[in-house]
Amino acid sequence: MAIDADTKLVPSFMVGTRGSYTAKSFMDDLASRLANRVQLTTDGHRVYLQAVEEAFGSEIDYAMLVKLYGNDSESDSRYSPAECIGCQTVGITGRPDPAHISTSYVERQNLTMRMKMRRFTRLTNAFSKKVENHMWAIALHYMHYNFCRVHQTLRVTPAMEAGITDHVWSLEEVASLLDSRKEIAA
Repeated sequence: MAIDADTKLVPSFMVGTRGSYTAKSFMDDLASRLANRVQLTTDGHRVYLQAVEEAFGSEIDYAMLVKLYGNDSESDSRYSPAECIGCQTVGITGRPDPAHISTSYVERQNLTMRMKMRRFTRLTNAFSKKVENHMWAIALHYMHYNFCRVHQTLRVTPAMEAGITDHVWSLEEVASLLDSRKEIAA
């Protein structure tokens, strides 16, 4: 998922593998939703290098934040990764501002998503068993997050902060979008 650091808007998300096809689809979608040159930071996953290049070309300030992990002999037997012992920033394209190279907002948003949706809780009956149902649940979560939920520090929704809407959406308004899709399909 991508998040704007200023407005907290999530303009794009993708459900898929961590392979190059998903990375390319995700970056293409993100690029299609942005009108201006942006600064982008990804983690050190190498598939993003080509995906960002193909989606944005040279019209981006892009950096990677590569986390360095210590050796942990217990990592094979537990769910969490080894202890992070440092980070390395790598400028890739353009002139990314070192003060804004960060993955903290995305990591915090991932925590918010996991805490708000029980579908991410493994080994429970709430865990998504079908990928399609999982994707719809995430889409509904981000619709609510962007348009209905007032962000604590912004005191408005991310969509309001970004200038996409002028009011906090009600759940009835979100549900009416489904009704309008049914009318179009009929």
